[in-house]
Amino acid sequence: MRTRVKICGFTRVEDAVAAARLGVDALGLVFYPPSPRHIDIAQAVNIVNALPAFTTVVALFVDAGEVQIREVLAQVPIDCLQFHGEETPEQCRMYGKRYIKAIRMQDGVDVHQLAAAYHDADGLLLDAYHPNAQGGTGSQFDWGLIPQTCALPIILAGGLDAANAKAAVQTVRPYALDVSSGVETGKGIKDTQKMCAFIKKVTEGGQLIYPINKLLIVS
Repeated sequence: MRTRVKICGFTRVEDAVAAARLGVDALGLVFYPPSPRHIDIAQAVNIVNALPAFTTVVALFVDAGEVQIREVLAQVPIDCLQFHGEETPEQCRMYGKRYIKAIRMQDGVDVHQLAAAYHDADGLLLDAYHPNAQGGTGSQFDWGLIPQTCALPIILAGGLDAANAKAAVQTVRPYALDVSSGVETGKGIKDTQKMCAFIKKVTEGGQLIYPINKLLIVS
């Protein structure tokens, strides 16, 4: 199984289209006003309408009210919700949409317990903890905090870029990597060459791992 790639925080149509053409599996749109990558509904519609087929669109919210989320869902073709705040499992599943729950990793976080609580999530997105920010900080956390097995797919985020993407795949063996600032020239401004380099390193990491795993399984 190859490692998927999600790039989050698009603000421009041309960047999103470039990412899709490079083969990115999922694109994240941020609906969190304090974020420098926040976009409004009109911007989101323009971006999604320009995307080719088979591109997953993820809408990111942070402790948003039900009215805001339903307004976005009513106007923007969203495939999956990403909850990046303190949302309860009930709050995540009330919209009847596939969802991802983001976890800010630090000592004492019980990933197994969270996987059980959010058992119907499409995955747990593990990100760096920051007391004053909800993701997109460019900070990496200690990958040693991640358990070797988990009931849900692990999506690794936090301080990723082309320099450490290969190591992330080989060390953590996640279902997917989620990158934002690591492929930017500015907040919300994606760089095509950086996106291409990131995807290349993810692919290289998987080529070294999965054939070995296959041999082990067969034997």
